[in-house]
Amino acid sequence: MIARPALAAVALAVFAVPACAQGTAAMSGNLNSIQPETTISISAEASVTREPDIAFISAGVQTEAKTAKEAMDSNAARMNGVFGALEEAGVAQRDMQTSNFSLQPRYDYSSRGERPPELVGYTASNQLTVKVRDLENLGQTMDALVNAGGNTFSGLRFALEDDKEAHDEARTTAMKTAVERAELYAEAVGYRVARIVSISEGGSYTPRPMQMAEMRAVAADSAPTPIASGEVGYTASVNVTFELVR
Repeated sequence: MIARPALAAVALAVFAVPACAQGTAAMSGNLNSIQPETTISISAEASVTREPDIAFISAGVQTEAKTAKEAMDSNAARMNGVFGALEEAGVAQRDMQTSNFSLQPRYDYSSRGERPPELVGYTASNQLTVKVRDLENLGQTMDALVNAGGNTFSGLRFALEDDKEAHDEARTTAMKTAVERAELYAEAVGYRVARIVSISEGGSYTPRPMQMAEMRAVAADSAPTPIASGEVGYTASVNVTFELVR
């Protein structure tokens, strides 16, 4: 577990409030009004990392044929094999979802304008997003998918099944950083932090999918594809405005 608070971005402006303005505020009875000149705005960010416990595979089948029907039939046959192989590898049906399906014509443009492009066939593509809960068998699961007919692979990412605790730790660390920096800057100009005026939050976790590639069948007696899960990172950022007083 690693917490890495980032440097905070600070906007600070502190000036004395004119006596007449102070008197006006007192006479109006609005003693809690906040002057823009006595606030400080800070942006802070923090990240935490965790060992993942699930993975998402984006893969599927792409087939080509002379006619649309032949392309679709070939694709369907291979996809049925992929579904069956994934189930045998321990992937539940609820963890398999079609993410993209397409049927596109293919043209020959070699005439270079001498004649219209020639229709030469069709390409059918069926892509799945597969959640793998058993990371120890991730390589074997990928191999089973390929051996059953899968030939496209567009991504592999890791995550946490329940990432709430990781997100909350990043939020807490970012907020503590913002408070510490506010107190530091306030003290430097002879002020102190009175209270928080506003808080806004931002945050992100960005997986890094692998590029599209063609997958080749793996021999049944070969070692499973080696996969390193590493760590996943969760980031939280906060924008906080503080009221400063003497």
